[in-house]
Amino acid sequence: MGKRLFIGGLAWATTTEDLQEAFTPFGEVVDAKVVSDRETGRSRGFGFVTFSTDEAATAARDSMDGASLGGRTIRVDLARERQGGGGGGGGGGYRR
Repeated sequence: MGKRLFIGGLAWATTTEDLQEAFTPFGEVVDAKVVSDRETGRSRGFGFVTFSTDEAATAARDSMDGASLGGRTIRVDLARERQGGGGGGGGGGYRR
């Protein structure tokens, strides 16, 4: 089991500090982050919490999935590793 959790369904007003505070009772939070839009700075409604141990992450997932945070019911699951690729493109321009 990974130590990093995905937190979905966050209220727009939820801050990184709110997220950390909500998950700290389950164990040492190494990192917490509400993801925001690059252009507007507005929350994208999800975030990540990383724990120091697998046991803390499991306890947090089991207790917080379906719980209320900031007036919204949140989803908590294991974070998936980012897949490589994407971006790039290239070529395909007009040639004579």
